[in-house]
Amino acid sequence: MNSTALRAQPTRTSRLPMAALLLGLLLPFGATAEEVAPVAQQPAASAPATAPLTNASGAPASAGQLPPPVQHPQAAALQQKLETLGEQATAEQVAAAQQEFLQQNNISGADAEQLLAALQALQAESALEGEEELLHDLSPWGMYQNADRVVKSVMIGLVLASILTWTVWIAKGLELLIARRRLQRELPDLKGARTLNQAAEQARVKHSFSAQLIEDAREELRLSVGCKEKEGIKERVSFRLERLVAASGRNMSQGTGVLATIGSTAPFVGLFGTVWGIMNSFIGIAESQTTNLAVVAPGIAEALLATALGLVAAIPAVVIYNVFARSIAGYKAQVADASAQVLLLVSRDLDQPAGERAQAPIAKAV
Repeated sequence: MNSTALRAQPTRTSRLPMAALLLGLLLPFGATAEEVAPVAQQPAASAPATAPLTNASGAPASAGQLPPPVQHPQAAALQQKLETLGEQATAEQVAAAQQEFLQQNNISGADAEQLLAALQALQAESALEGEEELLHDLSPWGMYQNADRVVKSVMIGLVLASILTWTVWIAKGLELLIARRRLQRELPDLKGARTLNQAAEQARVKHSFSAQLIEDAREELRLSVGCKEKEGIKERVSFRLERLVAASGRNMSQGTGVLATIGSTAPFVGLFGTVWGIMNSFIGIAESQTTNLAVVAPGIAEALLATALGLVAAIPAVVIYNVFARSIAGYKAQVADASAQVLLLVSRDLDQPAGERAQAPIAKAV
């Protein structure tokens, strides 16, 4: 027992120095950790108070209020001088103009820096106003005002062509409607007449259009007095009446040719304005060296407006021209019916004996 205890005692004695050594090594790390924690919390607790933001009047600014832009009393004058150089001025010309302005007004140092900063603020504000103006100026009138001179002239021509189309439609439509209704009223009177003299008296009293047909037929009968060949007289009267029918159709067709011209050329005129406008837009893109859609879209929209106006002028013109062509054809058919009734009366008078033809009563048709 005693020998065992003596063997264990040196082992316990040798462990004590090792434990003391480990404890000595760990104590400095613990002290360092305790010192780091207060130091990390120090900036939050003892951070120096920053000066509150103030506005132009010196009052403290609110949390959501931005500081005012840099201002300078001569910034507007410098901006006006740079605007006189135009949009084609190079960067060297702009820098030379700025330097000249600074020298003329004896501006240097911090004052010059403040002036240039104020100029940049004014230019940025002007750019924002220009972008807002473009955004709110994409109406048809705004696009017309911003368009090129050639595109403007194309638009004006197309608008005038459209106005001319509707004017012809109103004027010629009323004329054609009145003429067709008048012939519809005259045809029953011609059918009810028994002789050419009776039809002439009715036409003279009512001031009808058939009076011209009747007078032309009577003129041929007077010129053919003494001719025994009745078929020759009928052919000559028929020929004169056919000429009158053709002349009435030509007179009614006057003014409708412009509709065909507008309908066939207006789309190409509008396309010319579009091509010209797009060409100028691409030139502007090349000069500005940007492909931003906000810069490209307005010019293309202005160009496409010319094509839209061309279609607006052409489509109604084609439709109205086709309507007039059918209506005039119907009017010529009515005139041909009236001339056929006159020729029928001429043939009836020629087939009667000379004495009966001279004593034919002139009475109103029932």
